[in-house]
Amino acid sequence: MTVERYIRVFAGAFIVVSLVLGAPASPLYVSSWFLWFTAFVGLNLFQFGFTNLCPMATILKKLGVRESMACGGN
Repeated sequence: MTVERYIRVFAGAFIVVSLVLGAPASPLYVSSWFLWFTAFVGLNLFQFGFTNLCPMATILKKLGVRESMACGGN
């Protein structure tokens, strides 16, 4: 997988987990504060679309994951 695909997988997983833990109707509800994490991930994806800068991409590149065109690769 490429950096871009990992970002999509991680972002999707983080959003689903934080919604499950933060939505009062969820059987796994912990606290509504988890919804702030959902907003954080969404805002990071939004700014990544415009700036092409993503903290997760930097981490994945340092771990040796192959880059894609959307992350400044060849």
